[in-house]
Amino acid sequence: MAKLSLSLLLFFFFIFCINIGTVEPLNRAAHSQARTFVEASCRTTRYPALCVKWLTRHASSNTPPTAQQLTRTALTVSLYRVRHVRSYLVKVAKELKATKAKEYPVVRDCLVEIDDSVSQLSQSVGELCRLDPKAEMMSDDIYWHIDNVDTWVSTALTDASSCVDEFPGQRMSKMKATIKSKVLNVAQLTSNALALFHRYAAAAIEKHP
Repeated sequence: MAKLSLSLLLFFFFIFCINIGTVEPLNRAAHSQARTFVEASCRTTRYPALCVKWLTRHASSNTPPTAQQLTRTALTVSLYRVRHVRSYLVKVAKELKATKAKEYPVVRDCLVEIDDSVSQLSQSVGELCRLDPKAEMMSDDIYWHIDNVDTWVSTALTDASSCVDEFPGQRMSKMKATIKSKVLNVAQLTSNALALFHRYAAAAIEKHP
């Protein structure tokens, strides 16, 4: 069900950003080219193994994805994961509040951070769609879109990192360890998405000064 939900999320974002053309049958050589492109791009991220793990699942086209498409997929994956974590935190926070547990304040604070991450990443995915990779020259408007995405993804990363910092050390309850692990995964995926976006934006600026 989780994989299906992510696939649907990616599908709807791609529908929103591009016009659907004719879909040709996938062949093994083309898939290999797509994977090679993903692996090369992921080497520029801080967590390359995690990057490849998630993005190769969606590099299933007859041609390698463009840098913008790969960045959009990375951001969409981050958004999917942070929404999943938010749902988990809402459930945990509700249970802790009902029992007046001492852990409630820290979980509540973390939920506030993750709520903001959802908002920031949602905006960044939509904003990336407004960037025209076929533009013949960079305009002030395009620079503005780039700055927006950079700001929003950076803020989402800060939010997730701040939540992770709420759970210092290694010795903690199973509940806290689970939250920390889930949010750390979001932080790492968002860090990778930001790195891929910086790579894409730098190439776009260099190509269209």
